[in-house]
Amino acid sequence: MKRKVLLLTPALLMTLACERHTDPEVMAPASYSFERNGANTVFYDGQSERLAMGGEFGSALKDDSKSAIDLAELYANQDANGNDVDPFANPVLNASTKSLRSKTAGSYLYFSSNASESAQIKADFDGWIQAQANDVFTNFSTVAAIGTAGQIADGSSVRYVNSLGLEYDQAIIKGLIGAVMTDQMLNNYLDPGVLDAGANIVDNDNGVLYTDKNYTTMEHKWDEGYGYLFGGALDGANPLSSLGSDDSFLNKYFGKVSSDSDFSSIAQDTYDALKLGRAAIVAGNYTVRDEQADLVRDLVSKVIGIRSVYYLEAGATALDGGDMGGAFHDLSEGFGFIYSLQFTHNPNTNAPYFSRNEVNDMLDDLMNASGNGFWDVSTTDLRTISTDIASRFDFTVNEVTN
Repeated sequence: MKRKVLLLTPALLMTLACERHTDPEVMAPASYSFERNGANTVFYDGQSERLAMGGEFGSALKDDSKSAIDLAELYANQDANGNDVDPFANPVLNASTKSLRSKTAGSYLYFSSNASESAQIKADFDGWIQAQANDVFTNFSTVAAIGTAGQIADGSSVRYVNSLGLEYDQAIIKGLIGAVMTDQMLNNYLDPGVLDAGANIVDNDNGVLYTDKNYTTMEHKWDEGYGYLFGGALDGANPLSSLGSDDSFLNKYFGKVSSDSDFSSIAQDTYDALKLGRAAIVAGNYTVRDEQADLVRDLVSKVIGIRSVYYLEAGATALDGGDMGGAFHDLSEGFGFIYSLQFTHNPNTNAPYFSRNEVNDMLDDLMNASGNGFWDVSTTDLRTISTDIASRFDFTVNEVTN
């Protein structure tokens, strides 16, 4: 009996090969909720702890009873370093091995081979923290003036500035939005170098779980990225209902940007991309995963850019109206967001939208053009910088300010 032989043409071979390697279809769930064997697989406790640490740290930066050592201990969680110090009011945070400082400029993509720049960035924060206690706290009852740190009225509020008009507390907290939250999310946990490290792909494909946990390593890395945006939410699976009120970092400013009709979908789009990317990991579709990671990188970076422009323009408007206290506050927030631009991620270049050198040049224009900082900064310079920032993104200054 003769066997029938099927002759495979090159075209048919190509078709079959493509079929064998077609990525599985991915369907995003209604919420960021994933289970295995009926049990939750989503965990980002470390990110939630760091956001809570940031909340206590931010409050301490306004408390003139704190010393430079007190502030440094909160930033570095000295108890985590075995120094038998309880810097936090929350005992859960004192028991944690996490800290903000350990994750400052600590992403795999940007800093694993650039320890020198990481150290410089940590030194920036260490210096601002020390100066807040030693220069600003000691002048809380002094009226600020050119060259003199102290207090300045901002409507019914009082702001406390250094000799150049900068509020260190605003610069620090807004700077950490980039140096910790954005950098860790975009350049670490959503980066293929972290997601695919070691045997992560093989383990994820075969359902090999991380030690005694109910998740694969790749699933957990993605969740940790998610946690830097939504780790403080009342309902982590459906976080948009409390958006903007869950922490003082990325979440807060996603809420502010989303309240602008020109950018009203940005939080929903980011949340949807994070859901679909996580579903893609479950399905083993790494093409979709990486597409969603790039979308998140672009959207989060855009929020940093938008708020940089917003505060520069608000500061310029306040200066035009003679409101020095309001201007200093806006420009101090702008200082921190501009600093954060070096941690953004442009998916087209796999690099920040602005390099560290470019960021330092903009900050130098803000603080040192005249030698007196915000006291006599040029509103023309402020608007020029804001236009330059917007030009790197796909939005305009008018969209931010209208």
